[in-house]
Amino acid sequence: MPTQHDRTVTPTSGSPRRGLTATTIAVLRRHRGALAGATVRVVGLSGLAALLMTTAIFALAWPLFTHMRNQRIWYHYAEDPYLHDHTDLALVALCTLPLFLLLLGTGGAALQAVCSRAVAAGAREPAQGVRSRASVTARLRPLLAVYALRGVIVWLLPLVVALVADSLTGYHLDTPLPLDRGSWPYTLVKASPVAALLVAAVLRLALTLAPAAAADGLGARAALRRSWSLTWTRAGVVRVLALALPLAALTAGVLRVVVQLALPLRPLVRTLLEQATGNFFAAYYAGILVPVLVGILVTAAVALPITCTAFAALHDRLGSPLTSPRDAGDTAGPIAG
Repeated sequence: MPTQHDRTVTPTSGSPRRGLTATTIAVLRRHRGALAGATVRVVGLSGLAALLMTTAIFALAWPLFTHMRNQRIWYHYAEDPYLHDHTDLALVALCTLPLFLLLLGTGGAALQAVCSRAVAAGAREPAQGVRSRASVTARLRPLLAVYALRGVIVWLLPLVVALVADSLTGYHLDTPLPLDRGSWPYTLVKASPVAALLVAAVLRLALTLAPAAAADGLGARAALRRSWSLTWTRAGVVRVLALALPLAALTAGVLRVVVQLALPLRPLVRTLLEQATGNFFAAYYAGILVPVLVGILVTAAVALPITCTAFAALHDRLGSPLTSPRDAGDTAGPIAG
């Protein structure tokens, strides 16, 4: 099915940002009912799933909490200070992190599909363009594939470089360092993770439009290629960067504020859970997680609809034949390729 573009805003002036902002606001206002309903459903179900997953993880890790409690009692009896080792808990959190990333990706994919349909519907009524759940569900598989492939492409290099750098320059007991401390190879290897993160940031920027392209009907690999071709143009890289930086600042700011406002939940959760279970350590870590989970859910409800709609509108604008002649000359070659 050919992609339907929003033809209500024609960028005739020299300010493409203003046209993109106006398009995003118009879509959010016109389809506010459908987008708000989808956001409430996605965030609500994701929050419930995150709560159930966290409860199951705490239940599986309960022997660790019991061991910490017994060690604390023993050290208190021996009148020695006790500093608990959280290495095992960190390993459990690292092993369960893909589950939460999958949950976050599923929610983001569902909202991206709805927002992309809203942008494609444009000036039409919401009932005609957005509320087709079958079409939204059909796009979840390629959207999830895009998120998975993009995650591998972006984060594989930093993880491999960090592991190699740690094996060559990290502090390992009873193991001599392969590189002499202070030498130039040691310095280069030590700084290599920073360079890998910069490369990852560039790759992430180039693949920003891939979910919108997948929601527009492309497959996973085709969506990644389209995002790459649309971004690396004179018009594309400026617009993507100009849109990504404010949205990233908005997301980080909302997350910071909400987490700070949710901090009073920490002592409340600790007190209730410690009274219910008698385990201080389980209550302590649950109190740490609660404000973070609240912050992530509220931030997703506020920022995800705006972000998904804005990038869908930008993808529609960069690939639309209604772009300016200069932009069309920049994008015609990569799109045709």
